[in-house]
Amino acid sequence: MKKSIRAFVTLFLAAAAFSHSAFAVVYPLPAANSRLIGQNLEITIPEDSKLPLEAFAAQYQMGLSNLMEANPGVDVYLPKAGSKLIIPQQLILPDAPREGIVINSAEMRLYYYPKGTKTVVVLPIGIGELGKDTPVNWTTSVQRKKDGPTWTPTKKMHEEYAARGESLPAVFPAGPDNPMGLYALYIGRLYAIHGTNANFGIGLRVSHGCVRLRADDIKWLFDNVPVGTRVQFIDQPVKATVEPDGSRYVEIHNPLSQTEEQFQSREPVPLTLTAAVTKVVSDASVNTTSMEDALKARSGMPVKVNGEADATAPVAVPEQEGALPKEEPMTPVTPQGANVIDSVTGDATAAAQQPAEQAAAEQPATEQSAPAATDAPAESNAQTIPGLSQPGPIYSTPKS
Repeated sequence: MKKSIRAFVTLFLAAAAFSHSAFAVVYPLPAANSRLIGQNLEITIPEDSKLPLEAFAAQYQMGLSNLMEANPGVDVYLPKAGSKLIIPQQLILPDAPREGIVINSAEMRLYYYPKGTKTVVVLPIGIGELGKDTPVNWTTSVQRKKDGPTWTPTKKMHEEYAARGESLPAVFPAGPDNPMGLYALYIGRLYAIHGTNANFGIGLRVSHGCVRLRADDIKWLFDNVPVGTRVQFIDQPVKATVEPDGSRYVEIHNPLSQTEEQFQSREPVPLTLTAAVTKVVSDASVNTTSMEDALKARSGMPVKVNGEADATAPVAVPEQEGALPKEEPMTPVTPQGANVIDSVTGDATAAAQQPAEQAAAEQPATEQSAPAATDAPAESNAQTIPGLSQPGPIYSTPKS
């Protein structure tokens, strides 16, 4: 029975990939004692491709960092035609409550657990630059949603642009040219989850602390995430799990640089194993060589480190005629700042010029801890995700 389900999932994944459209990736939740979900794909870059890696990342709902970790040495500007590309859609769920939104900065992914569906929606994100970091170790909630946010750059941002011989308008009106995109979910007092007017930067450190998503993704969240939804920020470059059959897996991402020296260095940022991860990998059954190889590779994909090696191969997606993804026109990237809500208009105004970690530290104590029960979305707000009856990783209705 287990093999037949795996075969069905493989067939469904491959069939979904054939459409070559962008999808929101939706996974059924595993049992409470399991955190491993999904299966990787393998595609072939079409022989006539002249597209950048971002085009394939967007097609398969990935961030640039996800594809670069899984495919070391890949050319970001022009992946080699005819070469294989791993799409890392197998994941270990973060070590966090399966509730509301969980944002793991280290892997640049947002996890949303729609209430009452027993599923998780996984979306790639862009996060704050070094020194303007997206918060970590912070729990808050969605305070407000805005269709058509505006953006007001801070004085410091104007100074930064002036120093480069560039200029910014005093206010970016709502619309497709707004760096915040067309939709925003305001979280806490100083930050937002929002869109972008650029088709790059997802999977990169590009903002002034806010969380960016592609246009279709933020629209989906705006339509489906209720005000009051719990939001938790974490930074887990290393995730680990013990599965029901005793298999132990680790998923290792490159940690975020903490200093300018680390950012400029060619040496990898040192890894620190948390007590929870150490408990998983210190078992006598763990193969030391497998663990060391995983720590060195930092592939961003789950790796089995005990018993026999996991022989599960990625699902091969045969090249189809017209397989190239749609290339969107490039637009100038404009960093956006942390935002507060104008109590009168509800529009976004750039907040005080503070690094993101300082802003998070200055949140009221009630927002630093888990929100009160009133912050949780009401049961009546449970969402219906298309196709939830399918086993294994599934895909929602294609986006236009």
